[in-house]
Amino acid sequence: MGRGDLELALSHAPVLVAADSGAITALDAGYMPQAVIGDLDSLDAEALARLPAERVHRITEQDSTDFDKALRNISAPVVVGIGFTGGRLDHQLAALNTLVRLSSRPCVLLGDKDLVFHAPRSLQLDLFSGERVSLFPMHAISGRSTGLKWPINGLALAPDGLIGTSNQATGAMTLELDSDGMLVMLPRTNLAEVMRAITLP
Repeated sequence: MGRGDLELALSHAPVLVAADSGAITALDAGYMPQAVIGDLDSLDAEALARLPAERVHRITEQDSTDFDKALRNISAPVVVGIGFTGGRLDHQLAALNTLVRLSSRPCVLLGDKDLVFHAPRSLQLDLFSGERVSLFPMHAISGRSTGLKWPINGLALAPDGLIGTSNQATGAMTLELDSDGMLVMLPRTNLAEVMRAITLP
């Protein structure tokens, strides 16, 4: 995660909340978080001293990740998360698990090249023809689509069965899903469009 990622995220979601050691990244980039949430096991005394005490929210339970702790305690129409893709694979998988479990809290995770988000039951995105669209079901799910080179109509998708990676948009895309649990992955250039589509009213 670089300073450019932080600046891009803040240009769309201007309230900065750090999950644990994300506070150090923010401070080193010249930004003061409005809140720091997590078990704080990655923040040493020097880092904590740089933060106003009233902005630090320690949640000591160890049954969830710092991303989970932060997302479930943020009230916002949509969240842009950075620093949760790349790095350790177990951390990435845990972040995707959180996207699905906390699907009532719209969130886009921004990676170096891609973004990923949990799809609402009804989704419409204005995409360019030929743009890569990957659909990954986190449990058995079915639905219907328009604007995809390979429609999902009539397919039974599942994480241990048929998945929908490396599909292509033919233009504006719609998804109508029969249940929650579908992750959508797109090039990160679609951040503004995705935020528009999933932001709570």
